[in-house]
Amino acid sequence: MPLTVLLVDDEPLVRAGLRAVLDAQPDIEVVGEAADGAAVIPLVRRLRPDVVAMDVRMPLMDGIEATRAVLRTVPRPPKIIVVTTFENDEYVYGALRAGADGFLLKRARPAEIVHAIRLVAEGDSLLFPAAVRRLAASYGEEHGGPADRAAPLRAALTEREGEVLRLMARGLSNAEIAARLVVGTETVKSHVSSVLAKLGARDRTQAVIIAYESGFVSPS
Repeated sequence: MPLTVLLVDDEPLVRAGLRAVLDAQPDIEVVGEAADGAAVIPLVRRLRPDVVAMDVRMPLMDGIEATRAVLRTVPRPPKIIVVTTFENDEYVYGALRAGADGFLLKRARPAEIVHAIRLVAEGDSLLFPAAVRRLAASYGEEHGGPADRAAPLRAALTEREGEVLRLMARGLSNAEIAARLVVGTETVKSHVSSVLAKLGARDRTQAVIIAYESGFVSPS
């Protein structure tokens, strides 16, 4: 079965460009398009895409609110990747905090677009970890609490789970973490699942955001 994608952007040329890139891949199929975030929920319910590629800024409902709405109302929601013109944008960080799984620049090369969609769909690695770190450094402090927010997180996680979370924040995949810690991949998957459960995070992107905002991981 191909990886299915829903495109959401108020610019027809952007949607056309993304469709051309993605439909050229034998394992990816664009199943629908929308011009605003307000149309996302009914389309997601009807088409059941694996990934939604969504503009972060739209006139009626932006990508932040649309992400919140999808995750709040759709059972087994798709992965969401927000598409943006500017990388260091508070809107992008807001979308990640709302539950988006990653972001993609509109000027990205075709190979980068395809890689980002596949990586987000697989969910075992952080997309653009250095950029997420920069966003956390720029905007995370205003969303985070006092420095001692890290204390409950440290208390909740085992030492090995803390190691895994720090490596997740650096962008390492499950296989890379397994190699670094000299354990099996299934063991890493178990640790990642435990970290997500203890942090109340939907996925590793949300876990990393929580880690930065709490001070458990430093963005510097």
